[in-house]
Amino acid sequence: MTRAILFVCLGNICRSPSAEAVVRARADGLSLSLDSAGTGDWHVGEPPCPGMVRAAAARGIDLSGLRARQIEPEDFARFDLIIGMDPSNMEDIEALRPPGTSTPARLFTDYAPETGASHIPDAYFTRDYEGALDLIEACAEGLLREIAPR
Repeated sequence: MTRAILFVCLGNICRSPSAEAVVRARADGLSLSLDSAGTGDWHVGEPPCPGMVRAAAARGIDLSGLRARQIEPEDFARFDLIIGMDPSNMEDIEALRPPGTSTPARLFTDYAPETGASHIPDAYFTRDYEGALDLIEACAEGLLREIAPR
């Protein structure tokens, strides 16, 4: 059963910390270890971007304690599942994968095919924090349905 999940986006200041926080808030008693990371290193140590913090807070999701970090090869051993926010993130995740590791890596939107979305747009650039959160929430619900014990 999936117990440790890493969410990955580009800089770890918008989409992936939001996904981590949304899943944590909705896990309803599931024993999960959740974290997030970015494929790039330029925001390491920084909090999530203010626009996403405000949009998430308006939905009751607290991002204030999260800080950006970069994905590292050891994450493939620490996590049962790695989830990317877009196809470019998935390419970067696979490029970092150590030989011989079999940790599944999936696109977050795979968990919400009903949305028709192929990826979670980067709200840091689009400034559409609400739209990104709508997709993140839909994907989080789908993920939790898949991993919850039946």
